[in-house]
Amino acid sequence: MSQVPGSLPWPYPRWVAHRGAGKLAPENTLAAFKLGHAHGWRMFECDVKLSADGVPFLLHDATLERTTKGQGTAGQWPWAELARLDAGSWLAPAYAGEPIPTLQTIARFCLDHDSLLNIEIKPTPGTERQTGEVVAQAAAQLWQGAAVPPLLSSFQPESLQGAQAAAPKLPRALLLDSLWEGWLDTARRLDCVAVVCRYTLWDAALVARARAAGLRSLCYTVNDASAAQDLLALGLDGLITDRVDFFDPSQADSVAVNPHAARDVKRGT
Repeated sequence: MSQVPGSLPWPYPRWVAHRGAGKLAPENTLAAFKLGHAHGWRMFECDVKLSADGVPFLLHDATLERTTKGQGTAGQWPWAELARLDAGSWLAPAYAGEPIPTLQTIARFCLDHDSLLNIEIKPTPGTERQTGEVVAQAAAQLWQGAAVPPLLSSFQPESLQGAQAAAPKLPRALLLDSLWEGWLDTARRLDCVAVVCRYTLWDAALVARARAAGLRSLCYTVNDASAAQDLLALGLDGLITDRVDFFDPSQADSVAVNPHAARDVKRGT
């Protein structure tokens, strides 16, 4: 695998499904990936952290209560215990018993279904560098020989430092919920290929600044058609969305809407 510098063609689709299938299925589960794929999506975003015994698995929150039947800090549980948890019934009875997947499970799905992945490194507080190292090492092994590697991203520079040290050839992106002082220098120091900003931060000046630095421009989480069209007009390279049944991911340069899509999906964060 090789780095994906900004001067080379961008190998990833413009549309990215947030946490597998947005809000249509339990986030960060294999069921969500299957549903997103059934809606035509071929790139997904997910959150990955470590169990107490070092297994990379999918979960957004630091704690278990919101999306599983478990309690407490997820990273303090061994994988054997996490694997038994119900991560689906919180959303709908039909998903009762849906387990938390490992990164290995999701890698296998993506590779078997010609799909690409943005792995957000989501460390348990206090394990930032370790999580970056272990997730990057696992990703490098799981996607060894793949034509397009996963894109690793994080809000935590220390996690990206760990990823850079462990698997320097995997592409990295800095996630930003605000334009904090020094963000661009940090992205350069970490040899990032992209920045992924909250969608409301992007304007023409910021796109130009990122391009001048050789960085691709992605956004999260845009669920409004008008906002999405404005972002496409700015030339963004990637739009992460919950609305997998609303936007048509095959239309890279314009917003195409399924007229039968549900209209009440809330904006993601």
